[in-house]
Amino acid sequence: MPGLLINIDVPDLAAGERFYTSALGLTAARRFDDDIVELTGCEAPIYLIAKPAGTMIGPDGGDFRRYNRHWTPVHPDFSVGDLDSAVAQALAAGAVQEGETLDLPYGRQAMFADPFGNGFCLIEFNAQGYDALLA
Repeated sequence: MPGLLINIDVPDLAAGERFYTSALGLTAARRFDDDIVELTGCEAPIYLIAKPAGTMIGPDGGDFRRYNRHWTPVHPDFSVGDLDSAVAQALAAGAVQEGETLDLPYGRQAMFADPFGNGFCLIEFNAQGYDALLA
């Protein structure tokens, strides 16, 4: 089975570290040069990577980094024990909630954007979790 780590591009590494440690209670574990910080406190490590706005997204180009709100088909969902407290913590750190908190068959969910335009969700699962969708 492959391992999993999550990379999140941010235009300002110090601001990214402040946000993710404050919003989610993650811990800065290691630093790699001046452009990567490893965050722990989840099942998979999260690496914040400093990438300036306007830089190419890969060696062959194709697009460039923008840090206004953008859509991507891949985003992190963080499971939390108390959604109301987690929402308050994320908002206090600078997250923007997108829409109302949802009551879903598997629990409650709130959607956000971080200060750099990256989307993420907070989910408080009920006792059934995603199994509630198998009925």
